[in-house]
Amino acid sequence: MPTMKRAFFVTAAAFCASGLMSTTARADDPGPLRAAGVKGPLGDERLSDESTLTRFGYPAMRYKVRTGPGRHYRTVDRLRFYTEDRAPENYIVLRSKIGANGKPWLEIRLPKRPNGSKGWVPGHAFGKLRTLTTAFEIDKSQLKARLYEDGREIWMSSVGIGAPATPTPSGRFWVRERLNNLGGNQAYGPFAFGTAAYSGLSDWPGGGVIGIHGTNQPSLIPGRPSHGCVRVPNAKILKLKRLMPVGTPIWIHD
Repeated sequence: MPTMKRAFFVTAAAFCASGLMSTTARADDPGPLRAAGVKGPLGDERLSDESTLTRFGYPAMRYKVRTGPGRHYRTVDRLRFYTEDRAPENYIVLRSKIGANGKPWLEIRLPKRPNGSKGWVPGHAFGKLRTLTTAFEIDKSQLKARLYEDGREIWMSSVGIGAPATPTPSGRFWVRERLNNLGGNQAYGPFAFGTAAYSGLSDWPGGGVIGIHGTNQPSLIPGRPSHGCVRVPNAKILKLKRLMPVGTPIWIHD
């Protein structure tokens, strides 16, 4: 069984055994996963499993992001058009829910602190949602990263991650941008991916965004040499460039 799938099953079993799957979580069941290619209006359904099927979108306007599926919920953020590096901003869409007005609302992941933030926007906040079957896993205990397509491993590499004082954060994130060479700085290698993960301090310019990038110090891989970013050997990052699109979900764990 591929590492990602095995880890999912182990995690789910651990939650059940420890009693952490509460009745509240069951009551808030996101519904069935909407299969790829299904047409028609959205309902109460899951839109991404962040493993074999993920939907993401680009904002149509700077809509308010709310704590629940309706305009009466508190505003916590606004959609934005650009990342810190001025690339087009995008959001993973987790599920849809019919609001009190009979129209769908979308639960999305937010690229902001604290890591793991989520919110709700109207269904028309995005244009047509895009669908992916890729998923990226970073195993901090093994110092390994893997890319999956339809649940099958298609790329693997040893990596360098954050030092104990400046750790790479764990959680669910995604690829927000693809960048060539970051202005020629050899420390980032020939290519980089900007993510939705944030650190107190990172190698990445622009406010602690965690990047996945090449390196000019391959001897430090595998290891924990960084301020939070994930370093990949240059030959491997160039291969990953061909395989991993914007919107790909990222799971970082111990």
